[in-house]
Amino acid sequence: MKALVVYESMFGNTEAVANAVADGLRQLMDVEVHEVTQAPHPVTDAVDLIVVGGPTHAFSLSRPATRAQALEQGATHGRKDVGLREWLAHLRKGPHCELVAAFDTRVEKARRLPGSAAKKAAKVARGLGYAPAGKESFYVVDTSGPMVPGELDRAEAWGGELATTTTARVSGRQVS
Repeated sequence: MKALVVYESMFGNTEAVANAVADGLRQLMDVEVHEVTQAPHPVTDAVDLIVVGGPTHAFSLSRPATRAQALEQGATHGRKDVGLREWLAHLRKGPHCELVAAFDTRVEKARRLPGSAAKKAAKVARGLGYAPAGKESFYVVDTSGPMVPGELDRAEAWGGELATTTTARVSGRQVS
C-alpha cells in the first residue's frame, strides 16, 4: 500500500500537519511527502491514497494573490505562483482507483465560518474522478500559528484512520 501526501504551507503549520498525517499513515502504508512545488505532476507512480493539504485562504484554496499577501505578512514558506490549487489542476481526469483525502489548516477563531481549503480540494478531486477518502480541518491559534495544542496528535490519528480505511477499501473489505 502506498500513499502520497502533498501539501502547501506558508507559515509551516500545514507542513507540520502533513508530516503528522504521514506518521499516522506509516502505520500501514509506504508514504511519500512532498511540498507542493516539489510534488510530482502529473502523478505517474501507482498510489492507493493521495492526501492533499493546504492553508485556508479567503475560505478556500489559496490563490497567487492570497499567497502574496501571506508572504507580505511574514510567511517564510511557499511561493506566490504555485500552490495546491495549481497542483490539483495537473491531476489526470477519469475514473481512478486512487482515493483522495484532503485537509486544511484554519484559524481557530474562524472555526464556524463556512468554506475551507479541504472542502474545495475534495470537490476538485471528486470532479476529476477520484474517490473521496475524507476531509478534515486542523486549527492554528492565529494566521502564522502556532498549532492549537493537541492538533498534531489529532492529525496523526486521522492519518492512522485513513491508512486503516484505505487498506480495507483497497482489499475489498467493508469498513463500518
